[in-house]
Amino acid sequence: MRKWNEKPYHSLDFMLKERFGEKVYKVTLNGGMSCPNRDGTLGHNGCIFCSAGGSGDFAADPALSISRQIDSQIEILQTKRPIQKFIAYFQAYTNTYAPTDYLAQIFTEAIRHPKIAGLSIGTRPDCLPEETLNLLERLNRMKPVWIELGLQTMHEDTASYIRRGYSLSCFENSLQQLRSRGIEVIVHTILGLPGETKEQILQTIDYLNRCDIQGIKLQLLHVLEGTDLAEDYRAGKFAVLSREEYLELLEECLEHLSPDITIHRLTGDGPRDLLLAPLWASRKREVLNMLHHQMKKHDSYQGKQYRR
Repeated sequence: MRKWNEKPYHSLDFMLKERFGEKVYKVTLNGGMSCPNRDGTLGHNGCIFCSAGGSGDFAADPALSISRQIDSQIEILQTKRPIQKFIAYFQAYTNTYAPTDYLAQIFTEAIRHPKIAGLSIGTRPDCLPEETLNLLERLNRMKPVWIELGLQTMHEDTASYIRRGYSLSCFENSLQQLRSRGIEVIVHTILGLPGETKEQILQTIDYLNRCDIQGIKLQLLHVLEGTDLAEDYRAGKFAVLSREEYLELLEECLEHLSPDITIHRLTGDGPRDLLLAPLWASRKREVLNMLHHQMKKHDSYQGKQYRR
């Protein structure tokens, strides 16, 4: 067995090296789509925490073709590291919220790029009609396709507050449809949502352990300028987690999480020019180093570290 995994959990880096035999990086793309939570179908302002960039603040310029978006990001990354394989990550807004013909065009353009090893597509479970699911199934036969679903929480009262716009049963149905087609699913969760207790957060983790998911993103709640969440924060309606509180919570989530689930994210990147709180979140590498040190010190995840 290759001894690539130096972290006390099943990391994305380890999984990619194991699967593709070398270091793999993501290139973040913008397919120029919107979201039913923004175009008036469900609402106009998006989820309460979502910036105007639709969570795609680091994605490439949508004015460029998909191939040019990929090439421009590869050029930058290859000046820093000798990387040859990449995951095309469609990140901004809802990336299946378009006619199937258009989705087929942009996804096929990405997946046929010689340096792209697979696709990761961020979307909503209520934006996966059968014709789109069938398209994803066909693409998955060419190269691996992962679908990222923004669940955030299993609790319906919190989902209503953040304006998620779909029920837990909708998530479960879409998950079943994707898995029946052999498509891997990554679920986004947010830790520190207003009103949620540690027990509720761990209930979401335990719930996802029982679901057939292959990956998870544990995202720290970021309060971004220009969002409705920022207005509630300034009004004193909730407090954000301190770094110490977040590290403790994150460690407990990792201890609860099945070791078979790949961890794609442990904190997240809030754009520095938009980040209102918590400001410590901008020091991502420092936070991750502290987590790894803390887990080793506490001997956390004993016996659960991913090995094969």
